[in-house]
Amino acid sequence: MVSIFFEALGEYNFLQQALITAILVGISSGIIGSFVVLRGMSLMGDAISHAVLPGVAISYMLGINFLIGSTVFGILAALGIGFITERSPLKNDAAIGIILSSFLALGMILVTIAKSSTNLYHILFGNILAVQRTDLWVTLVVTLLVIVLVSLFYKQLAVSTFDEIIAKSYGVNTKVIHYFLMVLLTLVTVVALQTVGVILVVAMLIIPASTAYLLTNKLGQMIFLAVTIGVLSAVVGLYVSFVNNLASGPCIVMCAAVCFVVAFLMSKKSSIRRIKS
Repeated sequence: MVSIFFEALGEYNFLQQALITAILVGISSGIIGSFVVLRGMSLMGDAISHAVLPGVAISYMLGINFLIGSTVFGILAALGIGFITERSPLKNDAAIGIILSSFLALGMILVTIAKSSTNLYHILFGNILAVQRTDLWVTLVVTLLVIVLVSLFYKQLAVSTFDEIIAKSYGVNTKVIHYFLMVLLTLVTVVALQTVGVILVVAMLIIPASTAYLLTNKLGQMIFLAVTIGVLSAVVGLYVSFVNNLASGPCIVMCAAVCFVVAFLMSKKSSIRRIKS
């Protein structure tokens, strides 16, 4: 089976593009997901992943690349959540629920108007084998952008993640850092749509990072482990989907979930491990 996969990989360009794109998504998701998990922003990732649906539908109707519309609506969702939280007595989770449900409902209406049920399936569950060369280049650019920007602002991100008060005392504008992270989260979410789709994209952001969190107490190591788990899940998931003719997105996510279960059972942070010991 493995030999068949590698033979196909050497023969078909679409499979090569799918593999490279999956690896890039695993890298970018692992980096941003680490900060999302540590900041307790998992719901924010879920909200943005669903909020991009109207952008995808509008892009389809206008005949433009869906990355453009998705990015715009993802950023609007992040700004909307922040605006509601700051200007009303509602807590962050309520604001996220309002934006998530509203944008998702709008997206479903627009998809219905566009009359594209096939594309809706691909949007929801991903279609990595349909990745075009332009999508691959965009994913590469976003991944490199994430690596460079996180490296440049690593200290600000780390300090504001662990202690916002100390970060402010050092002169770090925590609000700017928050929205900076939201923009990166949106970009990663958008490029991951082709790989795992709207429904599963949050899993690639949260599961590898959560798995890494169970295995280490150091941020640098956590990011490295999250990236490694994300890439491994992407490669193995694509292989399983190709060999068994299954949807690639769910296979990738299930591989990440298996890694989490193993880490959960082995981790010293797990209550199960503590009970056994």
